[in-house]
Amino acid sequence: MNAMKTEQVRQVRRAALAAGVGAVLVGGVLLFVPDEERAPQGPEARAMAAVGAGAPASLSDLTALIRERENWLRTHPEDGQAWAVLGSAYVERGVAAADPAYYPKADRALQRSLAVSPSGPGEGRPEGDGSGKHGGGAVDSKPGKGIRTGNPEALVGLASLANARHDFVAAKRWGESVRAQRPAAWTSYPVLIDAYTGLGDYKAAGKALEKLRELHKGAPVLIRAAEVYRDRGRREDAVAKATDAAAHAGSPAERAKALDTLGELAWERGEPAEALGHYEAALTAARGRPQSLAGRARALASLGRSDEATREYQSALAKLPRPEYALELGELYDSLGLDGDAQTQYETLRERAERARGHGVNEELVLGRFEADHGDPQAAVARLRAEWERSHRSMEVADALGWALYRAGQGREALAYATKATEPGRRSALFSYHRGEIERSLAMYGAARRHIEEALRTDPHFSPLLAPRAREALDALGEPEEGGPKDFYGSGPEKPTLERREPAPPPQV
Repeated sequence: MNAMKTEQVRQVRRAALAAGVGAVLVGGVLLFVPDEERAPQGPEARAMAAVGAGAPASLSDLTALIRERENWLRTHPEDGQAWAVLGSAYVERGVAAADPAYYPKADRALQRSLAVSPSGPGEGRPEGDGSGKHGGGAVDSKPGKGIRTGNPEALVGLASLANARHDFVAAKRWGESVRAQRPAAWTSYPVLIDAYTGLGDYKAAGKALEKLRELHKGAPVLIRAAEVYRDRGRREDAVAKATDAAAHAGSPAERAKALDTLGELAWERGEPAEALGHYEAALTAARGRPQSLAGRARALASLGRSDEATREYQSALAKLPRPEYALELGELYDSLGLDGDAQTQYETLRERAERARGHGVNEELVLGRFEADHGDPQAAVARLRAEWERSHRSMEVADALGWALYRAGQGREALAYATKATEPGRRSALFSYHRGEIERSLAMYGAARRHIEEALRTDPHFSPLLAPRAREALDALGEPEEGGPKDFYGSGPEKPTLERREPAPPPQV
């Protein structure tokens, strides 16, 4: 009898996890409470709460949730909600470990959820996509226009998967299909914020954030608010939200993520010592967190503590092999004259990007950045122009494409993209430096000086490789004439007004 009761309790718990609702057991009775009032207990519950909220979760908690869902589904293969949970957990596991091998598994689980989960009349298939696929059968992983389904949990999971693969057009389509069905449900808005940001639609991201804040509270929402505010240049607001997130975090992973955000904001405004403090606090909250190790490495490099920085980068890469970390470490080695070590990291970057591509991940942005400075600028232009044409028009893509065009000798077109990168408002030393160098190559000396000075004022150590070149560029430009430009009130074309050397061709990095 006791064994039977224990098994019943276990089944109730599993049902609660599968449904993704807040629940506690009191005397064998399931009680449901709002998300904000519950404190998830146990690794599966913590991971479930994080996955459902688009919040960070520890690898150990995600592993426990995946194991629990896999075991449940062996005996309950028609549980569509459990398949949705498992698919979303696979996505988060892939992101947390930079392991793209989880993404095809996530896709299969989410498609299985769509296939077995009940749908309402006329629902469960993409409309007008010509696929001829219907609810109850295989569903195309590419969203069709006007898609409707009775399984929004699986669609949110597919949107998260598309974001993880940097397919922001698909993520937007999935997320908007859920929002159209259930505009008062908050779960579609986090994935939409990520999708709109990847597409460079910062106005839409801001509106999605406003709606999310109306519908849901908590540290994950505050962290997203900080990220949106940062992109719009509202740095003080971003710091305030990230600080609140750290204070209200419901788990060590959430607190570490908030502290990482504070560290990144401090590093971007040229305060590496403060950034280092935030990253170390994050590592106290979540020991060995690789994102915090990489941030700490970045801050140490800015402080001139290169040996420590290289060790931290190596530790971060061993746990989280992101191509962008390999690029950063390679450029640190380059700045130290360690060409062989730099080339090793660049080869690692290529290998990891190629492996990710095999699992459906788009790494064209980091590959384009790498090719522009360390490979073939023309290849960088081709990669990044294709990204732009795919509607991936974020400020990062605009900056990278502008720089690649400059490095390929197409300065006039480069300036148009560099200007787009700086328009949304983020105060980025790298973006300002790139724009200033492009302007210098076009003999726009006043604008060049203004933007290169802005880069060094924002963060004098923004790159171990490029910050010294920014200072050299200012020296080459010289000082403005006394009294300002002679043609200040004139209507003719801008005339050179600085004591300077002739602009150099794009530097060979």
